Amino acid sequence: MLYLNKLLPIFVLPLGWVVLLLLFALIRRRRWPAIVALTLLYVCSTSVVGNLLLHGLETRYPPIALDQVDKADAIVALGGMFGPASPDGYLANMSEASERLEAGIELWQRKKADWLVFTAGRIPWEDQAEAEGMRAMRAAIARGIPQEKILVTREVGNTADESLAVRDLMRERGWQKIILVTSAWHMPRTARLFRKAGVNFIPFTVDIRIDTGMRLTALDFLPRADGLRDTETALREWYGIAFYALVKR
Repeated sequence: MLYLNKLLPIFVLPLGWVVLLLLFALIRRRRWPAIVALTLLYVCSTSVVGNLLLHGLETRYPPIALDQVDKADAIVALGGMFGPASPDGYLANMSEASERLEAGIELWQRKKADWLVFTAGRIPWEDQAEAEGMRAMRAAIARGIPQEKILVTREVGNTADESLAVRDLMRERGWQKIILVTSAWHMPRTARLFRKAGVNFIPFTVDIRIDTGMRLTALDFLPRADGLRDTETALREWYGIAFYALVKR
């Protein structure tokens, strides 16, 4: 199921369709599939399309000011905040979702909960010497959080696994509510899975991609790598929501 969940979207994302259409054009010696492929690549690479798809995700759980966050038993920062592992003695490679780590540390420092929890994400086909949660724990300790106040869940492979691991940890510890930290575009799918697992949580969104106050310009209609990235990020989330709605009923 993990492989299916992670790999299936590749074949229905814009680049996958572009490759299939171009192959079809070459094999069948037809022009129209190539035209459709290039049109699809152009449309999906524009910021206006990427922002539109992300808008429907990010606006469902608006960010909350730090001072307005209610207290809970623990702060849970989901994985995805690190890039490839660095050798000992080097700075950690952070991903675009590094705000998940920063938010978890900041919330704990503001005494919003007694415990800080990281999920032990590990993807089977990636060369990971250790689960990501251990790297996050070391980063938090380096920032002054006592090790005895940090917990790492059992190993998980995706967001559904994270929801179950956090649920089990809450039952073991007798916790009633957590502050759940993840990217704004990832929160709708995350919230659905954590609710289904029976977890009581306060959503705290970070890593916001779009600025709703910005006006459209001509640049928003030009193809850009960032535009394609945002489109594919949003489509992965929408596919994920549909996947769990159909498979995890």
